[in-house]
Amino acid sequence: MKKEAHIIVYNQILFECRQLENEIRSIDEPLKELPEGRMYCTRNGTHFKCYLTDGHVQTYIPKKEREYAKQLARRRYLVTLQQDYKNELAALQSYLRDHREGKASDMLKESSVYHTLLSPFPQSPSPDFSDWADSPYEKNTNYPEGLKFETNFGLYVRSKSESMIAMMLHTYHIPFRYECALELGGIIIYPDFTIRHPSTGKIHYWEHLGMVDTKDYARRTSSKLSLYIENGFTISNDLIITSETKTDPLTPMSIEKTIQHHFL
Repeated sequence: MKKEAHIIVYNQILFECRQLENEIRSIDEPLKELPEGRMYCTRNGTHFKCYLTDGHVQTYIPKKEREYAKQLARRRYLVTLQQDYKNELAALQSYLRDHREGKASDMLKESSVYHTLLSPFPQSPSPDFSDWADSPYEKNTNYPEGLKFETNFGLYVRSKSESMIAMMLHTYHIPFRYECALELGGIIIYPDFTIRHPSTGKIHYWEHLGMVDTKDYARRTSSKLSLYIENGFTISNDLIITSETKTDPLTPMSIEKTIQHHFL
């Protein structure tokens, strides 16, 4: 049975709220470095003048203080941008507060007698598989500063798309490890996701190619995929590949279809 669309939307909104909270906090630091004060500008033909204002009195900022004017302009932009983020966050939080799953969702809960017959999710994986996912493993320790996208269950990953994949795997109870070390031909690599099929226990690897329209990234990715193939992996069997470009981003629906095809 196809997963209810509103559950995907709900999880996506949770993620967007976290991202907006991070963006709001990230603006606080540069604001501390900028001078206090509010500026406005007027235009006269091709020329413009800048004024410092407290809401009542306006003081002209001469051209020789152009750098000061630039800093005030930067402050006004960041304050406005931060307020935009706060407004959007408030709108999303309002949705989450008012969100109701409805009586139909009650039929899918484990306490319901209909759960087994109607559940859109697979039954819980073997305890051995769950223990495998939770056990310590050798992780990628390179560039830890890149782990800045938090999922709704506390895992930090390197991109928005990876966070969507991780959240969908988690929602579907698919055991996985993020950036777990794998040795291929004497070379250690770190697949984005190492996954155990919830029914068979077979290991699959999922690589998401996030910038295939960038030449340098495509070149590095080509070498990594070649390493998989040289060591006996086959795409769509052992190795799952998803990709995106700036004009064709990864979507929750496409992730869900991938998971349903390989693991349900």
